[in-house]
Amino acid sequence: MAKLKVLLAYSGGLDTSVIIPWLKENYDCDVIAMAADVGQGEELSPLNERAIASGAAKIYIEDLTEEFVTDFVYPTLKAGAVYEGKYLLGTSMARPIIAKRLVEIAKKEGCGAICHGATGKGNDQVRFELTIKALAPEMMIIAPWRIWDIKSREDAIAYLEERNLPLPVSKKRPYSMDRNLWHLSHEGSDLEDPWNEPQDELYLICTPPEKAPNKPTYVTVSFEKGVPVAVDGEKLSPIAIIEKLNELGAANGIGIDDMVENRLVGMKSRGVYETPGGTILYEAHRALESITLDRDTLHYKQGVALKFAEMVYYGQWYAPLREALSAFVDSTQQTVTGDVRLKLYKGSCASVGIQSPYTLYSEEFATFGKDEVYNQKDAEGFINLFGLPLKVKALADAKRNK
Repeated sequence: MAKLKVLLAYSGGLDTSVIIPWLKENYDCDVIAMAADVGQGEELSPLNERAIASGAAKIYIEDLTEEFVTDFVYPTLKAGAVYEGKYLLGTSMARPIIAKRLVEIAKKEGCGAICHGATGKGNDQVRFELTIKALAPEMMIIAPWRIWDIKSREDAIAYLEERNLPLPVSKKRPYSMDRNLWHLSHEGSDLEDPWNEPQDELYLICTPPEKAPNKPTYVTVSFEKGVPVAVDGEKLSPIAIIEKLNELGAANGIGIDDMVENRLVGMKSRGVYETPGGTILYEAHRALESITLDRDTLHYKQGVALKFAEMVYYGQWYAPLREALSAFVDSTQQTVTGDVRLKLYKGSCASVGIQSPYTLYSEEFATFGKDEVYNQKDAEGFINLFGLPLKVKALADAKRNK
């Protein structure tokens, strides 16, 4: 029989450095590593040497950043999906694209299993595995944190030292962090007590709002069919748009969210997120929809956004319902074209100007001044019919209570 090949989702950190020798010892397999670049801003080239030194037979370093933006971030933005009112789904959107590429490479290399380093407490294990089940249902999945005896960072370090394997350079920061082009998340350490206020040194992207400039910054974002295409009139690539807005937003303290969220596995967890460019884009998109979508579509879409956010958070990107919801969203976006001017000031991001060739806003109808298009007398009949159920009930109640 051919020797088992296992493809590992590899980050180069302590956990995945331990997983490589652990897999070889416990599964008598060849390990192929894959590291994904989703715009985390870190130099990934050293991972090649590190993975081989840890025992990997080969490593793929994949640049997925543009696909991440166009095929995952933008559909979620168009949906207006926000988890529990705050979380802009940065990690949630990145996991299915990483898992998708894992499946593609595993099939190319003839691997019999895919392995990930997500813990048994978190959401990422679900996101990775649901994508694998959807795209490669026959593939074996190995999740070491659910089965091995290693329980702590100290155990992992001892494991590598006992085998004279290189220790990855450790980060001195005490937080568990996940970064990509869209956001940076922080969990753990002093944040585990919800009473503790995040300290200024926590933030690696955003300027704390009180330290942001005393003068507001104005920026204009242009959209075509719900997709951002330009900043301040300059056409930019999807990556460049987010990079530009990240820079502007971060300088003005935009995009910091501190929340206690409900994980899929059942527990609550506290996280602090930095999403400067994403916060600007969500506000701009919301504002543009306010003048380009009719009332019924806008209100119905708000319910769709809640479900869409849940499905992304729960790792159900490749579920038929998520795809159907995206089809609905795409239909609503046909007229979401135009420009939004935003004011950025000390953590506040506000739309201060909207224009669109598809606007449904009519000053002629909405004016408080004199108009020639609206007969105010029509409102009486409308109110009588709209309020008839309330009137009938009140009369019936009064009759029964006599």
